[in-house]
Amino acid sequence: MMRGILGKKVGMTQLFDESGVAIPVTVIEAGPCYVTQVKTAETDGYNAVQIGFEEVAERKLTKGQKGHLQKAGTPLLRRLRELRYAEPPTLSLGDVIKADVFEEGERVDVIGVSKGRGFAGAVKRHGFAGGPKTHGQSDRHRATGSRGAGTTPGHTFPGTKAPGHMGNARVTVQNLQVALVDPERNLIAVKGAVPGPRGGLVLVREAVKKANKKKRR
Repeated sequence: MMRGILGKKVGMTQLFDESGVAIPVTVIEAGPCYVTQVKTAETDGYNAVQIGFEEVAERKLTKGQKGHLQKAGTPLLRRLRELRYAEPPTLSLGDVIKADVFEEGERVDVIGVSKGRGFAGAVKRHGFAGGPKTHGQSDRHRATGSRGAGTTPGHTFPGTKAPGHMGNARVTVQNLQVALVDPERNLIAVKGAVPGPRGGLVLVREAVKKANKKKRR
């Protein structure tokens, strides 16, 4: 069964291992989450569990949202997300999911929305080198340069790297190691960085791909 929990990105800090080496970690306020809906292949065509996070005032929800949560017997929650399963889930309506759903040393995937950067040039967006800064160049320092052929085919192909909207997109960081679990304070710390700003919503789930332990030569 795919385990997962919703949380908010608190920020980055560092932990020290037994040998005194500093480990950069991201702290996530994970849960408590509530099971607000259970779906099965017989009733809905697929197996899934809907979980809710972050209690909210009644005035900030619609009547439909309030009715849905009251039917589940959970507090009024702002964030709802769905986790799919290959087999019928064993969770029930109203069950509480806390940070101890994961253990230290486990591998997880963290999903969030990256910071929005607005319209950005190709140097910032894609890491282009830009043009020369001397020898008569005055306005091509951060230009893209040629991005296609001339007469044939006579156009720029779709997907070509170019200036455009940057960020504010769903990003998944895979195989991060859980460095700390504090269920009393609803905190999970994972090694490395996760997408999004401080306070941004993230989904922490069991790693889909297992980390390759073999070292590359």
